[in-house]
Amino acid sequence: MTAPSTFGLSSEARNLHWLLTNLVEEVPGIQSVAVVSSDGLLLLSSDPGTNDEARQTRTTPKGPRGSSADLATIVSGIGSLTIGAAKLMDSGGVKHTMVAMDEGSLFVMSISDGSLLGVHGSADSDMSVVAYHMALFVGRAGHVLTPELRSELRQSLESETTGGGR
Repeated sequence: MTAPSTFGLSSEARNLHWLLTNLVEEVPGIQSVAVVSSDGLLLLSSDPGTNDEARQTRTTPKGPRGSSADLATIVSGIGSLTIGAAKLMDSGGVKHTMVAMDEGSLFVMSISDGSLLGVHGSADSDMSVVAYHMALFVGRAGHVLTPELRSELRQSLESETTGGGR
């Protein structure tokens, strides 16, 4: 995982970066993670520094083209689809979604403000362990993900990808 620079960020933003780094490093089988705002914008990623490289080469094996922006798009789409399905079925809010594939898995979990946590796991990842650690992340991060913090995270990510934060 490429650790993003947290210089100049608020303590809440640094804490979220630390929680995300911890999630990726401590849970076996996690390949990439994205936190997406309710309007589909990438806020936090396990690999923000690789977006430009992945878009240029498009040869990264395993994963949504190796780009956290692509994972964010998938997470946002699945989140929107499941929210719509829950409304049609009159079944309340969506807590989490799991997609098991031959060569991997995808987990999407709601965060309190409508944001989503998405995890791309390897084929051998233990789905229950990944889901448990995602729930811990959501429990710790959900209450601090304020509009101000979302704005700060978005600006930080934009400066990383444009080279302004380097």
